[in-house]
Amino acid sequence: MRMGFDNDKYIKMQAERIRERIAQFGGKLYLEFGGKLFDDYHASRVLPGFEPDSKVRMLMTLADDAEVIITINANHIEGNKHRSDIGIAYSEDVLRLMDVYRDMGLLVSGVVITHFTGQPHAESYQKRLESMGIACYRHYIIDRYPSDIDLIVSDDGFGKNDYISTERPLVVVTAPGPGSGKLATCLSQLYHENKRGVTCGYAKFETFPVWNLALKHPVNIAYEAATADLDDRNIIDPFHLEAHGEITVNYNRDVETFPVLKAMMERIAGESPYQSPTDMGVNMVGKCISDDDVCCFAARNEIVRRYFRANEQLARSGVGKEEVSKLELLMKDADVSIDFSPAHAAALAKAEATGMPAGAMVLPDGTIVTGKTSELLGAASSLLLNALKRVADIEDATYIVSDDALEPICHLKTEHLHSINPRLHSDETLIALSISSATDPLAEKAIASTELLRGCDAYFSVIISEIDEKTYSKLGINVCCEPVFERRAYYHR
Repeated sequence: MRMGFDNDKYIKMQAERIRERIAQFGGKLYLEFGGKLFDDYHASRVLPGFEPDSKVRMLMTLADDAEVIITINANHIEGNKHRSDIGIAYSEDVLRLMDVYRDMGLLVSGVVITHFTGQPHAESYQKRLESMGIACYRHYIIDRYPSDIDLIVSDDGFGKNDYISTERPLVVVTAPGPGSGKLATCLSQLYHENKRGVTCGYAKFETFPVWNLALKHPVNIAYEAATADLDDRNIIDPFHLEAHGEITVNYNRDVETFPVLKAMMERIAGESPYQSPTDMGVNMVGKCISDDDVCCFAARNEIVRRYFRANEQLARSGVGKEEVSKLELLMKDADVSIDFSPAHAAALAKAEATGMPAGAMVLPDGTIVTGKTSELLGAASSLLLNALKRVADIEDATYIVSDDALEPICHLKTEHLHSINPRLHSDETLIALSISSATDPLAEKAIASTELLRGCDAYFSVIISEIDEKTYSKLGINVCCEPVFERRAYYHR
């Protein structure tokens, strides 16, 4: 696939930019890390060439000078809030993140429980962390935050929070998700450090929106599409325009809260080093786009995917009409339709021709392959097999999954596991293909070709099962479904 982003250049430029900001503040910087520190698949989809772990790889070049603080909102612990992308609770993701960072050689200083008001589950969670030898701190709700600057920047405001002892020049403040209190944690630390006579500063690292791309650039529109369920909007940064005469893009929440943030920094340090929200950022991603046309195409594709995903969620839950409406407007802004990918029309045509659910996929060379529902295979399984045969250069008519592998699995499903659906899901099909590969070199060749499907787009005429969606996701295949179910039922899994 064509690349539109220079990942090596990005890692180098981004690390240099952060080092410059550390030096600007006399050798110590609290860096609020927005978005995903790793597994940033949105960025890799809209910026082909950007690796999902690019940001953490960049941090690894600063590992000797960096340490990590992870924040989690006590209310998220109490409400057992889950990450929608990987399906685990924020409280468990904190532990997962710590393991990942430690394995990569990054020092994790501890965990901050923010918005603490004595929530029972948050107290239990702290005890659990401390029993594991993890340093844990509490930050409290401050009355009239963020409007009452006098109270906030006082011993009765930030002063009540636990001070986090840090030792390295770069302190990265991250979290399992939004609303975790990263900014307040950074500001609280600035207050405590200032009282101790330590010179330090604050900066923000947000990948999107890209400040030096146009407001209506497809990459920035794709960010709005990704946050359509929130109240985020890309806007021109008026503070930056007034202070520097330069048009830059930021998002509404940062612009709306900047006057208060600036006032806090002035109260803490005597003056604010920043004249605009854009000034606070250190993001260099816009400087590393090597082919704008490629990134524009990828971003438009992502906007359409977000539209299909929102419609699917609306069909599943009955919630999200406003999100769908917003995405329809964003599609108009980006000048795209639901048929932007040729796989969409191909999937519907195959379904109409066969009278059964069907799917289609755009392969790396631009060709389209389809899959239909059969007696033994669902549409997702059929499409996956056909795609693997095509990229592995195996004749379409060739059987690469033996009956000896298929029939026992089908029998197990229906006779012993009592499944009402005898057709194999895509994960079961891959298992059957793996069994066949023990004796069939072509099946082995197909298994070896799975990586070639990473980044491809697949469309289906119906909502496929969660099992199939997860399997495709693990393979790196982007899935879009028509917002209709295969069966007329009230309950779907």
